[in-house]
Amino acid sequence: MSKTDLSPALSHLDENGQVRMVDVGAKAATERTAVAEGRVRLNAHAWGLLSAQANAKGEVLNTARIAGILAAKRCAELIPLCHSLPLSFVGVDFSADEASRTLTIRATSRTCHQTGVEMEAMTACSVAALTVYDMCKAADKGIVIEQIRLLSKTGGKSGDWHND
Repeated sequence: MSKTDLSPALSHLDENGQVRMVDVGAKAATERTAVAEGRVRLNAHAWGLLSAQANAKGEVLNTARIAGILAAKRCAELIPLCHSLPLSFVGVDFSADEASRTLTIRATSRTCHQTGVEMEAMTACSVAALTVYDMCKAADKGIVIEQIRLLSKTGGKSGDWHND
């Protein structure tokens, strides 16, 4: 399959297969929300430190939350073809599964704009996970970051989408 065979399906490629920023100027500004999720698996020692909030680098989850929010706000500086968006909300939440020593990170982003906020939610989730890794790596260099994915998006021309 040639590049041009894929062009119509990939919005960041023009009809000649060249990279381009999508022109959203003619689109209506609508309320848009995206939710992303990822997981961080730790060994027993690191999990114990995280659970007890006894990590030598400080309060891990609040630091990861702030890092995720800051990353969403800077998404357009990190992902080359993302539009700068006026974010109305970014939230990063955590849930812990003791049995599997897995921390689930859920990031939500919102805007009223001409393009979606999926990349902002995914970036927030990714950077929050990397921050957990950074703060816990002294106790476990084998931490696994996995399953970062979009869970849902609402609004815009393509409507609502949910990852089943």
